[in-house]
Amino acid sequence: MTQKILAAAAGLEKVEAGQLIEANLDLVLGNDITSPVAIKEMEKMNVNGVFHKDKIALVPDHFVPNKDIKSAEHCKCVREFARRNEITNYFEVGEMGIEHALLPEKGLTVAGDVIIGADSHTCTYGALGAFSTGVGSTDMAAGMATGKAWFKVPSAIKFNLVGKPSKWISGKDVILHIIGMIGVDGALYKSMEFVGEGVANLTMDDRFTIANMAIEAGGKNGIFPVDDLAIAYMKEHSNREFKIFEADADAVYDEEYTIDLSTLKSTVAFPHLPENTHTIDAIDEIAIDQVVIGSCTNGRIDDLRCAAEILKGRHVAKGMRCIIIPATQAIYMQAMEEGLLKIFIESGAVVSTPTCGPCLGGYMGILAEGERCVSTTNRNFVGRMGHITSEIYLASPAVAAASAITGKISGPNDL
Repeated sequence: MTQKILAAAAGLEKVEAGQLIEANLDLVLGNDITSPVAIKEMEKMNVNGVFHKDKIALVPDHFVPNKDIKSAEHCKCVREFARRNEITNYFEVGEMGIEHALLPEKGLTVAGDVIIGADSHTCTYGALGAFSTGVGSTDMAAGMATGKAWFKVPSAIKFNLVGKPSKWISGKDVILHIIGMIGVDGALYKSMEFVGEGVANLTMDDRFTIANMAIEAGGKNGIFPVDDLAIAYMKEHSNREFKIFEADADAVYDEEYTIDLSTLKSTVAFPHLPENTHTIDAIDEIAIDQVVIGSCTNGRIDDLRCAAEILKGRHVAKGMRCIIIPATQAIYMQAMEEGLLKIFIESGAVVSTPTCGPCLGGYMGILAEGERCVSTTNRNFVGRMGHITSEIYLASPAVAAASAITGKISGPNDL
């Protein structure tokens, strides 16, 4: 699928793995951390404005609302650039959200697109059948200036999904299982293609989560076939035309794996790599200090509904900090209208405005020395969420919510 999308974007009949191409871009994304660097690089190019004011998205989401003077200066830089270049898709506080949840919701990403973003989790949009990948800020600058980017065409790995996941098993468990199986470099610079009859048993939110964490296996991108569910999502959220690409029946893959979704168990990635996975039934008692439910990986409405189902009528453990972050304003509003926020607050959790905050150790949930956190985020590297001796356990919203109640790493069936 990826090779066909890239060939079309490069104006070529076909491409092969390892080939260097220049492709036209449908969208260039930046946030409040990476965009200022790209803006300064773009200024060095002496170009007159951006290639297309509708095809750039600037989303302040990591340190907003601004946590300090430095983050305020970063956002000011992005804001002024957006104003100066009349960027259509600049999202100020009040209309913003976590970028990788916001862009599909706003209809800016559709099947067949080629998208680059100065954020490694830009691979999220492969859930809709787009080629999307993270790049450095210099590549973002070149993309904003020219509307083009250079790529080395990746080879592919096929993940054949079969069966139906059981209750409480979500896309997070699927991707953590895969990363645990192949390792953090198991798909290095390769396209992770998810196919098979099991895909129909995954919600769009599941698919966004799986594609989002392709980078944690080293993948260049993750991508799903465009089925009726993806088409319905795009028609609901976007007015843009989309183009469906399908892999040939005889397409060549470096490796192929079959994943039976019905056999998967709740999975937790222990410190300090996403590949260090353990199933919930094999975990001894591990006390925790904090739970975070949110991020570009698991801050969508399905995630919040799952957490609310577990937290309803229960209370987080004494001394436990449970932080819940809806990924966008629209998700926040929907959670409010469905009564989810009331459940969260009555359970003893706090609800934050949309932000990436704690995921990268920014704010809204920094860990102190020796503290442990169960988090629905995507990375658990040393010092990722705070002090270098703190520990992060990556898990699904179901495991995170259950753990908040017990004060130790737990699955929903442990309650």
